[in-house]
Amino acid sequence: MSEQAGSDDGARPFLYVVVCAAGVADGVGQLVDAARERGWDVGVIATPVAMGGFFDVAAVEARTGRPIRSAWRTPDDPRPFPAPDAVVAAPATFNTINKWAAGLADTLAVATLCEASGLGVPVAVLPCVADALAVHPAYRESLARLRGMGVRFGDPYTGDAQEGGGRPDFGWENALDLLERR
Repeated sequence: MSEQAGSDDGARPFLYVVVCAAGVADGVGQLVDAARERGWDVGVIATPVAMGGFFDVAAVEARTGRPIRSAWRTPDDPRPFPAPDAVVAAPATFNTINKWAAGLADTLAVATLCEASGLGVPVAVLPCVADALAVHPAYRESLARLRGMGVRFGDPYTGDAQEGGGRPDFGWENALDLLERR
């Protein structure tokens, strides 16, 4: 990121979507489509593990018209995305949330979240964390730290099967609602 956040040239606002490795990541195209319908241009940044088959990379690139980023660029490479006006992390996993809160920016995805927080860019998160992990003290402390930094959280999603089978919808648009909340 490293440049000032925000669109001031009359262009559509730019949204970074950080995708983590969770089973529901295959629905990230729904978030991209909803964001574009609400007037955002979108760039996707994925964790390295998420790039390993958790979603259809080519389909999401076709939706955004941009490459998906997962690794740092070299200083000579052009910036593929403008500075973000907002960032969504969805689905956000136990690992990513804890690393972000601790400032362990060992992937482009986590470094992006750390920088966005430092620049004051609005960040909305849709956690996707199993109940057994959600009670871990480190996770609870991470949520408290990130909330204290102004990060907006949606309801947690565990993906537990519903009565009669099936799984609940992930609620991708909730992230956009969180960003529109003042």
